[in-house]
Amino acid sequence: MAHSYHHALSSVRQWGGTVDDFLPIHDFFDESKRISADFRHRALRHHAEGIYLAERIFGVTLTLSTGRVVPVRLIGEQHMREDFGFIPSFVDWLKEIRPQPWMGRAKSPHQMLETDLDNS
Repeated sequence: MAHSYHHALSSVRQWGGTVDDFLPIHDFFDESKRISADFRHRALRHHAEGIYLAERIFGVTLTLSTGRVVPVRLIGEQHMREDFGFIPSFVDWLKEIRPQPWMGRAKSPHQMLETDLDNS
């Protein structure tokens, strides 16, 4: 789906309530579009761990304007299934990242201290 509003409309069809009931949760998943305008933004929250994070932020359940209570996890799972057809893990995303030399150049604190002392 292209926009969190459309995910929210889908949630309304599934559980009732209003778009405004669901929009904050779907916006949470798609908020990373601020830093990456293409599909790669999804690597930050579009996975099982992102769903657990949504639960921590929004609570385990969402009470709709109609009074119905819906598990936040189900809303997150709906979002993932609409975008991918399944719920990926974070590891699914990591497996697709091509390692680059700069990614592993960190020095240990001990090495950094030695470098600092040598330059004194």
